[in-house]
Amino acid sequence: MVTIKKKVLKGQTYYYLEHSIRENGRVHPKITYLGRKIPKNIEEVKKNFLDDISRKTWQADIEKIRKSYSKDQRLMPKSVKEKELENFTINFTYDTQRIEGSTLTRKETADLLERGIAPKNKPMKDAQEAEAHRDLFYEILKSKKDLSLQEILDWHWKLFNKTKKDIAGKLRKYPVGIRGSKFMPPMAVEVYPMLTEFFQWYNKNKNKLHPVELAALAHLKFVTIHPFGDGNGRISRLITNFILNKKKHTMLNIPYVRRNSYYNALEKSQVNKEDRTFLQWFIKRYIKEYRRYLK
Repeated sequence: MVTIKKKVLKGQTYYYLEHSIRENGRVHPKITYLGRKIPKNIEEVKKNFLDDISRKTWQADIEKIRKSYSKDQRLMPKSVKEKELENFTINFTYDTQRIEGSTLTRKETADLLERGIAPKNKPMKDAQEAEAHRDLFYEILKSKKDLSLQEILDWHWKLFNKTKKDIAGKLRKYPVGIRGSKFMPPMAVEVYPMLTEFFQWYNKNKNKLHPVELAALAHLKFVTIHPFGDGNGRISRLITNFILNKKKHTMLNIPYVRRNSYYNALEKSQVNKEDRTFLQWFIKRYIKEYRRYLK
């Protein structure tokens, strides 16, 4: 809890914010100076104060994760690394497709992507989109290009050119809604200007923000624009892992079974027009996923 502290020195009153956190089994106070008057936007100042404290804590944890992961990668034989990537790709493809309505089970996805065994009594498009996602993901990991509008359009075309040719690689020129969400995506005429702003933001911040924060915010901002008729979530999750991989951080899969908390965090940030809720969810999910590297 953040409290406002007051000190009187030589007849003058000074105000501070104080918040206690536990580090290494001990409680430490964190203090920031406010001035001789309490600011009118004190609630915003409190939030920023807490965000700064939180940022220092999670950045330290993620740096430990990065170093431990890098050490493991250096010691791991090439064949084992290739198998780990294959396993991640299968799980990532299954979960990202399943979140968007694919009927393939995890085993069916593995059989398809590992052995080329097509699932029986399942829509052909689900298998085709799973294979397209796998192929695109591998291509993205090897790519030397950076994010751009043309790159994203190419990704979308490669995902859907066999199953949804009418929308593949094309920005929408019509309204869309998100089933079960209170958030209404921007109007079609807003899409291109918002994408222009998105890539300007990305290029300005790609070397300033922490890579995990950049990946989370890029995900949120892109999916909020919702520039395609379908596949916005899949492209956003690919953007996330493109950034993490490019910045030498462990990639993140969002499991289908965790989709409700994922949807809720996205929706709250979108409806309230703030980044904090989704960013906090993403960071917690990331650290929880790789907690083994903190031991």
